[in-house]
Amino acid sequence: MVKRLIVLIYLLFLLVLPVGLIAWRTFGDGLGAFFEALTSSSALHAFQVTLIVAVWAVVLNTIFGVGAAILLVRHEFPGKRLLNALIDLPMAVSPVVVGLALILVYGRFGPFGGWLEGRGIQIIFSTPGMVLATVFVALPLVVRAVVPVLEELGDEQEQAATTLGASRWQTFLRITLPGIRWALAYGVVLCLARSLGEYGAVAVVSGRLVDQTQTLTLFVEERFQNFDQPAAFAAATALALIAVLTLLLTKFLRPKG
Repeated sequence: MVKRLIVLIYLLFLLVLPVGLIAWRTFGDGLGAFFEALTSSSALHAFQVTLIVAVWAVVLNTIFGVGAAILLVRHEFPGKRLLNALIDLPMAVSPVVVGLALILVYGRFGPFGGWLEGRGIQIIFSTPGMVLATVFVALPLVVRAVVPVLEELGDEQEQAATTLGASRWQTFLRITLPGIRWALAYGVVLCLARSLGEYGAVAVVSGRLVDQTQTLTLFVEERFQNFDQPAAFAAATALALIAVLTLLLTKFLRPKG
């Protein structure tokens, strides 16, 4: 009983009170002020940039995640343990460090970024750089959701399909993909949630240009620092609602066992 009470008090002060206070401040002036703050031109642009960055990050991480999971589970090759460790690297490295590293590589004075900018392709302080940063921080999520399910499925059915003349693509579409679809959906939802809420790496590579490279998380900070608290609280509440929806989806999509 005492342990349960301690846990509840801990969650109350750490989670419930801060989030509840934001919601109270958001809807203190009614729903009209909430929707008005979220439909301003800057807020809508921040939503748009956030959605573009998140969608690209999810697509790229899904393609990489499925391919990497199949490679790790179905194949043996030199450096497999190193690749497995590198996939988890984004979980250990600070997002701010990631942003700085991307600037050093893809910035105007970087070895690769200078060459790209000379050909009219800007990475840093634009959408591509924000996508790269978001892809990096969300990299392990799809892989780690799919790998255990692939290991549990085994490769007997895939080998049987190959023996019967199915191509690798046919085997993947008809055998592998149906077997991992729920784990893949779970990983995609986690990746989307991580991408929508990313702040550190994106803040470094975006330049925080208002109405240009400002995501919703950056919009919250910028509005709060400029004493536009209704807009900041409204955007923060929108992010919290998205997080709650994501949590509900992960509960339904989490692979059993």
